[in-house]
Amino acid sequence: MSFPLLTVTAAVPAVGAILTAAVPAARRTAAKWLALLFSLATLVLAVLVAVRFEPGGDRYQLTESRAWIADFGVRYELGVDGIGVALIALTALLVPFVIGAGWHDADPPAESTSGSATWHPSRWRPTQGFFALILLVEAMVIISFEATDVFLFYIFFEAMLIPMYFLIGGFGDRAHAGSDENAAAQRSYAAVKFLLYNLVGGLIMLAAVIGLYVVAGNFSLQEIAAARAAGTLDMATNTERLLFLGFFFAFAVKAPLWPLHTWLPNAMGEATAPVAVLITAVVDKVGTFAMLRFCLGLFPEASKWATPVILVLALISIVYGALVAVGQRDIKRLVAYASISHFGFIILGIFAMTSQGQSGATLYMVNHGISTAALMLVAGFLISRRGSRLIADYGGVQKVAPVLAGTFLIGGLATLSLPGLAPFVSEFLVLVGTFARYPVVGIIATIGIVLAALYTLVLYQRTMTGPVKEEVRSLPDLRLREVLVVAPLIALLIGLGVYPKVLTDIVNPAVKHTMSDVKQTDPAPEVEAAK
Repeated sequence: MSFPLLTVTAAVPAVGAILTAAVPAARRTAAKWLALLFSLATLVLAVLVAVRFEPGGDRYQLTESRAWIADFGVRYELGVDGIGVALIALTALLVPFVIGAGWHDADPPAESTSGSATWHPSRWRPTQGFFALILLVEAMVIISFEATDVFLFYIFFEAMLIPMYFLIGGFGDRAHAGSDENAAAQRSYAAVKFLLYNLVGGLIMLAAVIGLYVVAGNFSLQEIAAARAAGTLDMATNTERLLFLGFFFAFAVKAPLWPLHTWLPNAMGEATAPVAVLITAVVDKVGTFAMLRFCLGLFPEASKWATPVILVLALISIVYGALVAVGQRDIKRLVAYASISHFGFIILGIFAMTSQGQSGATLYMVNHGISTAALMLVAGFLISRRGSRLIADYGGVQKVAPVLAGTFLIGGLATLSLPGLAPFVSEFLVLVGTFARYPVVGIIATIGIVLAALYTLVLYQRTMTGPVKEEVRSLPDLRLREVLVVAPLIALLIGLGVYPKVLTDIVNPAVKHTMSDVKQTDPAPEVEAAK
């Protein structure tokens, strides 16, 4: 039996979560280093997965399959295609930076000079629990990208809500206007809203999962796809459409897609900056990934049937998210609404049903994760210094903290997809792929590019330029730990912007398989005959 690399890759952060949670209460620093060590070990394993993956080989590689709940046809079945490999690498890459950026986010308030604690036990946020929950989320996300059994995927798709609920509600942002009681109430509201939205989506998906088993007799993605290809799986048109809607609804909540998006600004606004990165750069990618793997893979005809409506919803997400971002006064909520706009681009690329669009959507998942992490983490460093999330409370920061302002600018430019930075390549491919089949949709989507430039540059102008406000005169520049967190992300944004072939070589074969699932080919270019 070959080495179970995929299982080990998901198991290492899970074991790390258990060991980190077990560290004695007084050993907070040891818990932090232990969590960081396990996250780095996971990154090494993710790199090994990418190295062992052969882009020109079988569709699903490094496969593992074992009987689990035999009476119900449930198997422990794992496998990765190029899209899964790219997103596992993204997850494993970002978590060490999330841990590094949140190094002090779960520390109890400082003790008084007399030695007695000035914090109340009910307001103490245990460090061990914070980092253990981050590792637990990482483990569940990774196995979601690996699962090729629908029921196995569903379990971890839902289970990751639990640690995220506690990270949002129990470890919220300290830079909150108003009293401690008001801040706690806002965090609780955001956490409950996150949980309820995603639970409703998950319950609808559960009904669809059961329906799929009734129709197909098993939960294996590969077996169901093979049966469809061989013509031995008879799925009525209306049945397929209902099952598709059950799956898509859950993924659209997770993604999030308008009008199921309203939980995201609350969750990102009330969470710490590292947890906000975990939400939008890691967890939400499970939703868009699942649209490619499960919606298009299991229900190809229903996917084409629903495409016109989904494209309209994606367009609304793009324009609405960007418009609302322009009017935001809160830095973190601005980034949240910008992410809603970006997820609209991702879903647009998926359902454009072209190879350029789907390749661009996959690259967008990776590049959006890196760019949002860079921007949000630097914003978190800024907010922690000033103690405010309001844009109006800043001004002239570049004169007192030039390194912080410079990294903030690069993160912002990546968010607006500046040529030369990684998100430009993915956004360009999405628009080219969309325009090839739906030119009007592609033209309308470009409005999002213009609005992105507006909200990004206005944010930078109001916070970093102009006269130095009295409250920011004493702001320190980035410290060594913070530079070590942000610098690799900036380097990746530049590197993947200049040389995206590293990702496209892995992703493109998987996109071809997805296009084959839905029986679509790229439209032939319309070239006017020479006169």
